[in-house]
Amino acid sequence: MKLGIIIYSTDAETVWNAFRLGVFSLTQGDQVKAFLLAKGVECEKLDADTFKVKEQMQAFVDNGGKILACGTCLKLRHSDGSELCPLSTMKDLHDIIKESDKVVTF
Repeated sequence: MKLGIIIYSTDAETVWNAFRLGVFSLTQGDQVKAFLLAKGVECEKLDADTFKVKEQMQAFVDNGGKILACGTCLKLRHSDGSELCPLSTMKDLHDIIKESDKVVTF
């Protein structure tokens, strides 16, 4: 299955669970892409004692997942993409939606 995950939350537990789902899906043989939208582009900074968001994001990428971050949303926050979350466009989001068998949002 091809799974698209759209993350627009800055709640550490929510984002951590979104990437946990992504990691699990990848271990089941699925292809998974995550798109960070709106406040979701801030997720690299959400680490908490209980919810190691960045660690879960790295596990997602290490297992073959791909993370893209909305360039406009990053620019609104005076931020750039990163190696973990490269800057992308609405076309990339559209491609994820079009190519995915299922899309979930967090």
